[in-house]
Amino acid sequence: MSKNEAVTTEENKELGLNVDKKTIILISILLVAILAFAGILTQVMQPGLYDTDSTGAIVDGTYHTIEGRMPIWKIFLSPALCFTNSNSLAGIGIIAVIILVGGSFLLLDKSGVLKYIMATLIRKFKDRKYALMAIVSVALMGLSSAAGVLEESVTLVPLAVAISLAMGWDSLVGLGISLVSVAWGFTAATFNPFNVVTCQKLCELKVYSGLWLRFVIFVAVFAVLFLFLFIYAKKIEKNPTKSLVYESDKALRDKYSIKDIDAVLHDKQAKKSAKAFLTCMLIDLVCIVIDLVADLGGYLSLGAMAILFTVGGLMAGYNMGLREKKLAGNFFAGAKTLAPVIPLILFILAISYVLNEGNIMHTILYKVYTLMENMPPIGAIFLLFFLIAIMEFFIGSGTAKAFLIMPIVAPLSDLVGITRQSVVTTFCLADGFTNLLYPTSGIMIIAIGLVGVSYGKWLRWSWKLFVGEFILSAGFMALMVFTQYS
Repeated sequence: MSKNEAVTTEENKELGLNVDKKTIILISILLVAILAFAGILTQVMQPGLYDTDSTGAIVDGTYHTIEGRMPIWKIFLSPALCFTNSNSLAGIGIIAVIILVGGSFLLLDKSGVLKYIMATLIRKFKDRKYALMAIVSVALMGLSSAAGVLEESVTLVPLAVAISLAMGWDSLVGLGISLVSVAWGFTAATFNPFNVVTCQKLCELKVYSGLWLRFVIFVAVFAVLFLFLFIYAKKIEKNPTKSLVYESDKALRDKYSIKDIDAVLHDKQAKKSAKAFLTCMLIDLVCIVIDLVADLGGYLSLGAMAILFTVGGLMAGYNMGLREKKLAGNFFAGAKTLAPVIPLILFILAISYVLNEGNIMHTILYKVYTLMENMPPIGAIFLLFFLIAIMEFFIGSGTAKAFLIMPIVAPLSDLVGITRQSVVTTFCLADGFTNLLYPTSGIMIIAIGLVGVSYGKWLRWSWKLFVGEFILSAGFMALMVFTQYS
């Protein structure tokens, strides 16, 4: 390695994304334990299946037990075998996005784009920082609520954290205005094609019907989220040492500190690169809208985010004078920094593979179904909420859960006195509520790993928010039962 290459490598360690290794190791251990638990379940529970129709939806009344349990050797080899089922495509897509984001972010950092964007926001919102918090949060919540954006938000997390630090807050507030806002948009889903549309079709309801209550829920969820972030941000503004991530944020604060805003804003190279990057992000927003209108299932929006974020990063590197080998070298150096995250995705895919291959998910669903049959409406709707929340631990996809649960819950709801519209909204509340709760949430694990927040600190910070949203959800579920919401 030449002297110049060594200097560049050392510089790159201070730029781009740097995953906290301790966090990755601890979460890996936790995921291995969960994988072992899933393996034990396949050996002690009776495997069983429901029949499915041509769309993949379960046919009510067709549950039957099956012989034979999952071979133990498959459990041990599941991190490799998980690529043999349908979920592997989603896993490969997430891994690809992680690599592209890592490479692109280093180029954006190195070209001064991040500091330029932060300096611009500081100048415009210096005396209105909480207006900025509200605008970013409601915009991302709205995007998720309408278009079902979730995995794509991982590209926004580092930028949101940098902006949060520049405003005098911490990385947890950055996670709140980006990742949490997007995930809570699923809770307050309005037009979301992955849960609202899918569930309403499976429940034989008119698509987008019952919209008035979902808008009310959106406003209420946003109010709880913003109040939580506002109170916490005010507290650490007064005393930064009260931040749960005060120590781990020190390096990030030094990295993103801006001593001379005017100098940053007059950097023509950075300004040109920032415009190119933001243009790519606007094009991506158009792709998200097209994805929603054309009902493309998220394939266009996720692909566009990965590609356009990469194009924006490469253009930033090109504008600062990097060419060919140097441009590619810096991109791959950035991509390598996120390599430790990839095993986490493999473990999460392996857990899903073991549960599917062991044929116990339908057995769990059948047992809950029999419990709901003789319950009063209020008890049945809460049991449904907890069923969906527990299913999220094993099945992250809202669409997959809908196809698994809705076809047998919809006719059952008629018998116990719950409207089908209430079932759909309860599904959205539970699905969004748990998007960021479990260590099997790949998007959450990646996001907190990018900014060096441990899973323990994440729970210590967010538990009050989860409690608040559960109380809110409980109130709306009771309202739906009382009013026979339809």
